[in-house]
Amino acid sequence: MQKISTQPHALSSDATALREAVTLARVGLVDREVAAEVVVLCAVAGEHLLVIGAPGTAKSEAVRRTAGQLGGRYFEYLLGRFTEPNEIFGSVDLRRLRDGVVEFETAGMLPEAEVAFLDEVFLGSTAVLNTLLGILNERVFRRGSTLLSCPLRVCVGAANTLPDDPALAAFADRFLARIFVTPVPDAQLDELLEVGWAAGSRPVDPPGSLLPALDRLTEAARGCDLSGVRGLLGTAIRRLRQAGVPLSDRRAVRSQRLVAAAAALDGRTVASGDDLWVLPLIAPTPDAQALARDVLSDLVAQARNTSLVFAAEEFARGPQARAARLVETGRRLLDELSAGPPERDDRMRIEATLREIDAGFVLADAPQALQDMRGLLVAAIQR
Repeated sequence: MQKISTQPHALSSDATALREAVTLARVGLVDREVAAEVVVLCAVAGEHLLVIGAPGTAKSEAVRRTAGQLGGRYFEYLLGRFTEPNEIFGSVDLRRLRDGVVEFETAGMLPEAEVAFLDEVFLGSTAVLNTLLGILNERVFRRGSTLLSCPLRVCVGAANTLPDDPALAAFADRFLARIFVTPVPDAQLDELLEVGWAAGSRPVDPPGSLLPALDRLTEAARGCDLSGVRGLLGTAIRRLRQAGVPLSDRRAVRSQRLVAAAAALDGRTVASGDDLWVLPLIAPTPDAQALARDVLSDLVAQARNTSLVFAAEEFARGPQARAARLVETGRRLLDELSAGPPERDDRMRIEATLREIDAGFVLADAPQALQDMRGLLVAAIQR
């Protein structure tokens, strides 16, 4: 850990690699930037993510594409009421069974996955969920005589709604972070229709697995200095509880992992109050997350994150995060332009971004990066 902490350039390089992977994962998706970024945040933190949203809102696709960009061994399964444990964890090794030993063949199954996605996760049977708990909590697979250390970095569970059953709610609590996906807003419907029609558009394959870079960031996060922010974090947790946001002691303690991961993805080994924008992610419902954003608004007003610009803007709702997101949006628009004049659709998107910049900022007071990006966008549209 110490070696990583003395090489900020290497840390920043790894964070940049993951940011570029998220950008590639978003190709062909609309309004799913936050989902892709939070998958990466949780992977660096070593925590798990729950994605809740109605069918047809591209939950699976956003996770699948992000996992594809990270590389490594990937496992995906759609759970149902009648899903057998061997469909997830592997079947009994018949050769060993002849010798009276119950062991399991886990090759290609969840116990050997580095990134996993379980759709309709709450439909799993008691046998499936109980075994899954050991993998999620301890990264250990235990079944019969099989005892296996699991290389899992992150498991993403998806469902249409949160469960009402208290037993399932306790299982859901093992997923530290939650995001709630809604249909694409009306303002982006034209873009959705365009990319939906171009169904063959797929993200570019990464040059190789990014898991080594992810693991270095995870190591840096585990060695992150939280001493300067722990008092502020305690204040934030107390505010949330007093406002009625239900947070168990376990979730409060483990929230530090998200704070440290946000700092590492921003290229730092020392956390600050500006990393507290991750805290609404641990609130259990959409209403609780909205309340958390309001309660913490003054603490994270200046928050931003160079790698997670969309997620930071979504949960901080501050001007710095919004400016960073607009700069990233502008950069993406410019990268998509050809050398000639912008096409009609390109022009409309550039104009929409310029309108958002001008509506949200007094140009003279805006961050310099945003002022520069506005100038580049104006120049592009005048070509």
